[in-house]
Amino acid sequence: MVFVLSASAFFPYGLLEISLAGLLTGITGTGIGGLTAFFPSTLSKRFQSTLLEFTTGLMISMVCMELLPEGYKTAGFAYTSIGLVIGTILIIVLDEYIKYIVKKRGKNPIMLSGWMVVFAVSLHNLPEGFAVGAAFQTGAAVGLTLSIAILLHDIPEGMAMAIPLRIGKMKPVKAFVITLLSAVPMGVGAFAGAAFGSISEVFSAVCIGLAAGAMLYVSLGELINKSRSLYKGRIPLAGNLAGILAGALISFLG
Repeated sequence: MVFVLSASAFFPYGLLEISLAGLLTGITGTGIGGLTAFFPSTLSKRFQSTLLEFTTGLMISMVCMELLPEGYKTAGFAYTSIGLVIGTILIIVLDEYIKYIVKKRGKNPIMLSGWMVVFAVSLHNLPEGFAVGAAFQTGAAVGLTLSIAILLHDIPEGMAMAIPLRIGKMKPVKAFVITLLSAVPMGVGAFAGAAFGSISEVFSAVCIGLAAGAMLYVSLGELINKSRSLYKGRIPLAGNLAGILAGALISFLG
């Protein structure tokens, strides 16, 4: 018996559009944040902290109100939770590896820090893009909502890349272009997520769980800590609540 797989099984309709959506999501978010390469002194620590808290709230809302429920609905609690745990572990390992590399290098700490952030964000954009691609295959509303959340999340990432590179004496235009190029893996990830995230419901649920785990760790383990280190007032906490409400509203409207 000969089994013939059609191309549509692996490359469903709209693959190019979904790939471009992932790429544009990353470029827009990191590009907005990357503008700080030109105006680094105009962004106060309170503003950065509030933006990080808003993004944290939005990401948590997205995970709890969109991703996990969709994964549980698609293939059940077990497979989605397995993906959640694996995604969290992978991001933790990546985080520790980056910290080890930074400590091992003896060069310009600010410039090295900037390049390590670029490296980390580029790697992180790959599974983010995969999540976007898989989410769009699940449904347009889920894909669009996740894209908006990731776009907002990428703004502080763009800032985190551009500012240390600029302080490390890199020219503004070069620093800005580097922040844009870091979004390329998101387009690649979106292509892979759209092509392979729809092969089976189980695989799709695991992919959604992976994204949820990564997003939760970045939100709770990185963004909040970074926000608190920048500014300890109450205004950023209001940003967190606003992010949760914004995510809830987007979920409701979707």
